[in-house]
Amino acid sequence: MTSPPTRAVPAPAAASRAARRRDRRVYLRSHPVLFALLCATRRRPVVRLGRTVLVHDTDAYREVLTRVPLDRTAPGTTGGAAAELTDGGLLFDQEGSEHRAARRELAGDLGAGALDRIRPHWQAVLADRVPALATGQLELVDLALELAGVTTAALTGSDACPRALARAAAEAAAAAAADHLPGPRRPGRRADATTAAAGLTALLPDPLDAMLAVAAVNTTVAALPRAAAWCADAALWPTVDASTAPRLAAELLRLTAPSPLLPRVAAADATVAGRPVRAGDRLVLIARHAAQAHRTAPAPGPAAAQAVFGAGPHACPGAGLARAQLADILLALAPYRPVVTRARVDRRAALPGYAELTVRAGARRCG
Repeated sequence: MTSPPTRAVPAPAAASRAARRRDRRVYLRSHPVLFALLCATRRRPVVRLGRTVLVHDTDAYREVLTRVPLDRTAPGTTGGAAAELTDGGLLFDQEGSEHRAARRELAGDLGAGALDRIRPHWQAVLADRVPALATGQLELVDLALELAGVTTAALTGSDACPRALARAAAEAAAAAAADHLPGPRRPGRRADATTAAAGLTALLPDPLDAMLAVAAVNTTVAALPRAAAWCADAALWPTVDASTAPRLAAELLRLTAPSPLLPRVAAADATVAGRPVRAGDRLVLIARHAAQAHRTAPAPGPAAAQAVFGAGPHACPGAGLARAQLADILLALAPYRPVVTRARVDRRAALPGYAELTVRAGARRCG
């Protein structure tokens, strides 16, 4: 799949500021201490805090993902969480040519053929659920869960209930994410993570399927409602049509950065932006800042636009699928020009997002 265009979709300045304010509250209410720290340090490309290195700059972020040897199974990393959930055996704990071959195979599984096969499943959900806006309201977090569950079931070939699948993946990710973030550990956290992982693997015994579910469900549930809220607040619905939706979807994923940070651990001594990194240092890669999601101008280049999906051998193989799904969602919602009537941030989810986002139709339905 080709990389998405990076030119921003124009919106009135005041409306864009309103959209940014609402979306910023999602971060600050979900993990207030962490994101206050990241905001305070973001003007420096790389910041060392003891054995933790915060990486904000676009080029430094890409440098870590393409040049720094990474420990794929260290505690507190994505790979460590994967091992917790599935007893290892995944892409995250493979090395060298084995890792590259596995990622190429997965990228093929999630490519254009997968889109043609899976798209009808999520389009059927949209056709069934979105027309409720004609006479009432629509709860977008619930819609996102259903879409994520249907998509995951189709991706993995599972016959599990899509909603049960989505909820299990969300619970497993929320429990494992507690190990990624700084701060005190709540008593019983490990037992909760073990129980949640068991619930997911009971539905998806294959470890790769389980991790696909975690990635697909949590990204969808975080991204869809936030993108819709941004469109509503920035008055973007009238601009959405078949020709603009793909570009707008790519831009909204950059602006909202559903996976705002990537926790990693250096496997060997290296340098990042000219600064020394030691083996064992914890690297917190701030995808939100690398994508320049916190800025209004200047327009980012291709590296910033891609940052929300990683880089190089660590790029997300499902990026094209995610962009296509969001474009279809925008096209389904746009005729109703939804406005937000209720928004409640989820303080427990693995990724910053809403626990509830309810919309109703806005101006008279166009078309």
